[in-house]
Amino acid sequence: MKRILLILFLLPTFFLYAQKIGEMAPEKPPEKFPPRAWGVDLLFSDGGFGIGTFFRRSFNIKLTGFVDVSFSESKSAREFEFYDYWGRPIVIGKENRVFVVPVTAGLQYRLFEKELTDNLRPYINGGIGPVFAVSTPYQVEFFNSFKYAKIHLGVGGYIGAGADFGLSKTNLIGLSMRYHYTRFLTAGVEQMKGEIRTELGVFYIALKLGLMF
Repeated sequence: MKRILLILFLLPTFFLYAQKIGEMAPEKPPEKFPPRAWGVDLLFSDGGFGIGTFFRRSFNIKLTGFVDVSFSESKSAREFEFYDYWGRPIVIGKENRVFVVPVTAGLQYRLFEKELTDNLRPYINGGIGPVFAVSTPYQVEFFNSFKYAKIHLGVGGYIGAGADFGLSKTNLIGLSMRYHYTRFLTAGVEQMKGEIRTELGVFYIALKLGLMF
């Protein structure tokens, strides 16, 4: 009887010990990355290639503020490019080249920081700000056409999603997609003959390269 009582007394202790053996290791806390980052955006759209720069500052693990500036060409859906006998591109009916320079301030919100490892950090973001469009006459040679450039002021913003990659605490690499909308505050810009555009919408894929500090 004493042996039975001793076994019954020790049995809960055995199960407690077994439970401790089977317990999962505590979750590793999220990596802490430097709060500031600066770098360049390489932009790709149906209008071609663009480039930009950005600065961002983390407020906490979820929320980051940013400011970015970019430069890219906007093209009309009516544009069709042909080549002459000498291989020079020609767009019939095009009046002006249009280059878009948005200055955007916004917020970035990190997703799934507990479910995913830190070498993949997805987010959604969005921002608003002024947009400067530069139009130059298409019939004038590219560089000389900037002598006749006109500035068009607008307001715009974008929404997007992307992810940063890797565990480096100094180098930043990321990829994102965003849709940028611009509404001109002036009469608009004539891109194709007879087509006055008062708004622009462009979808970008951006490769982000920068430094964290």
